[in-house]
Amino acid sequence: MISITSATRTGNGGRNLHIDMLRGLSIVMVMLLHYSLTYRLHASPLKEWLSVPTLRTIFFNGNYGVSVFFVISGFLITSNILRRYGSLTGVNITHFYKLRLFRLYPSVVLALVIITVLGLVGLSNFANANKQVDFGNGFFVIANLSVLTFWHNILMESVGYFNYAMNIYWSLSVEEVFYLLYPLVLVIARRRWQIVLLAIAGIVVAPAYRWLHSDDELFFMCGNLACVDMLVYGCAAAIAANLVTWTVPLRRVLATLAFVAMCWVYMQGIAGNEAFGATLMGIAAAIFLIAVSRLPAGVLVRRAGSPLAWFGSHSYELYLFHIVVLGIMGDLVPRAKMSPENKLPMLALFFVLSAVFAWAVARFYGDPLNRRLRARFTLRTTSEREDEAASTSAPIIQSRESGH
Repeated sequence: MISITSATRTGNGGRNLHIDMLRGLSIVMVMLLHYSLTYRLHASPLKEWLSVPTLRTIFFNGNYGVSVFFVISGFLITSNILRRYGSLTGVNITHFYKLRLFRLYPSVVLALVIITVLGLVGLSNFANANKQVDFGNGFFVIANLSVLTFWHNILMESVGYFNYAMNIYWSLSVEEVFYLLYPLVLVIARRRWQIVLLAIAGIVVAPAYRWLHSDDELFFMCGNLACVDMLVYGCAAAIAANLVTWTVPLRRVLATLAFVAMCWVYMQGIAGNEAFGATLMGIAAAIFLIAVSRLPAGVLVRRAGSPLAWFGSHSYELYLFHIVVLGIMGDLVPRAKMSPENKLPMLALFFVLSAVFAWAVARFYGDPLNRRLRARFTLRTTSEREDEAASTSAPIIQSRESGH
């Protein structure tokens, strides 16, 4: 039986700045990818500083950021299960599902409503169509339901890219399937060898699946089996973080080396590395998470990393709504009308507007509704009551639970 329990957390149940910084960097890479797909950043004044191939590598491999998100998700979900319920097999499935539902659904429903309305009023970036088929407005019912019922990525595999703004939600479907199945696996497969066997299967199957479908990114990138090893690496990292007793200097060295490895994998690109690029990225990200799990943030890191950490703490809202901002921008200023000199100012505007949108949604809608739903429909665990008590003496450490 699996009886690993949660370890002492850094701070009073608060956020880990290093993890938020990594999550912030990941969402920045995703946003740069989508902006570059729209406006071709490699054809901007930046080419006076870096070569076009280097710029294309930086801007068009942002899906590695999604791979890192999956690793972080597995890590945080497993860590929170250990913290809330005391052990992996102690997970309260109903309570777990409620927390996931209250955190994810309010904001994604709002995003889908906005996309649907903008599509119905005629904005091209929010309409349902592809090169072969014009789905029409009635397809919004199927598309929205696919996001809300965990199979949007499967729908895309069947019909192709069909909605500019909604296409990116394939990764949410992968996460939702993980949230649905993971606690069931923990309860059903209660022996350690069963969990280890399933983890090994996920680690082996995913790169094999990506290799078999390396000619179709809708499969090697968006498929559930294509992403399962990233989630396994994150879950394993959370368990390992409770077992290792590394010194602070060793943690700093390993975190640095793991981050350098992630950068190296990123710069190798996805093309030509469809099968094992994500594998290497996932392993490096898992080692980084283990290393920083109990690594205190120095003054310099806190000051310099705060903006990036803010992006990380709002990464879910940025993920959902940056594409809305970009879609509107793309309709108002098509690529053909965007001069190279305006691409960088527009990039800055894109980041500012996305950040403001994400902050407003979190501050006035997502977080308040999440708290009310939790207070009304869930019982607090012991760890949550401890966090509430700790927040009265450590308000800066105790902050919003972004995504997890």
